[in-house]
Amino acid sequence: MDRFGDLDVFAHVVTAKSMSAAGRELKLSPAVISKRIRRLEERLGVRLLQRTTRQLSLTEAGQGFYERVVSILASIEDAEAWVASGSGQARGTLRVSAPTSFGRLHIAPHLKPFLDSNPMVTVDLILTDSFVDIIGEGFDLAVRIADLQDSSLVAKRLAPNHRILCATPSYVAEHGLPGSIDELSKHALIAHNADQWRLDGPSGAVTVPVTSRLRTNSSEVVREALLGGVGIALRSTWDVGPELKSGQLVHVLPEYSGGKRVAVYAVYPSRRHMEQKVRVFVDYLAELYGATPYWDAGLDL
Repeated sequence: MDRFGDLDVFAHVVTAKSMSAAGRELKLSPAVISKRIRRLEERLGVRLLQRTTRQLSLTEAGQGFYERVVSILASIEDAEAWVASGSGQARGTLRVSAPTSFGRLHIAPHLKPFLDSNPMVTVDLILTDSFVDIIGEGFDLAVRIADLQDSSLVAKRLAPNHRILCATPSYVAEHGLPGSIDELSKHALIAHNADQWRLDGPSGAVTVPVTSRLRTNSSEVVREALLGGVGIALRSTWDVGPELKSGQLVHVLPEYSGGKRVAVYAVYPSRRHMEQKVRVFVDYLAELYGATPYWDAGLDL
């Protein structure tokens, strides 16, 4: 079991970015923390951390090892929580953060079946387009649409997130379709807090500078401006799927799309047992959306 204990110490040191801070969290002295890390490195035969007087940083081997250790520890916590929860009923207030538009369109309309199935759970759904501090602000979990890099949190992939370029038929009739990615610079582009779009295309990743006469911090304003024929926008299919299916929007440059690593995730703290109320909600969303979410049904992607 000491081997698993060393892994936990290592994960705490990386997350805290300090042996002293990790020691305070684990109630161990810095000397013991240092000894445990050194023992782990000796057993593996590689250096995991670069140590200076001011900071700790991961080596290349340490980064790969850390990503796998977090997954292992999360699996252990998940197994313990599963045993602890047994057949107990989910209960209590479930505090959830979610993006504003996604929460309104794809969480709120589906809450009744979840609440009916879990009568002892109260949902406190907070919609915001900012990434909240889950632990610091007291959330049980957050739904995030991102290329998730924060390995200090456990992340469960709920659904793919397809982002495409689109415009209204009226805009296309007036301005034509761009024939190539380079021709986008000649068109009106609608941006949401972005100076550039990162797209995947036939030749790999490309970056498109975005200059626009309309700038906004609201994703919903971009959507309404798009539907009003202002220009071309990069939108997720969960946001504009019905309009694409009805012909209110047309797919522009279909060989290009937003980065494929972006997906819909449920994230929650990695060092806290997964309570039954969190488990059932995450499982509910994962089953609801699935590998091919309902908003993508019938679309040619």
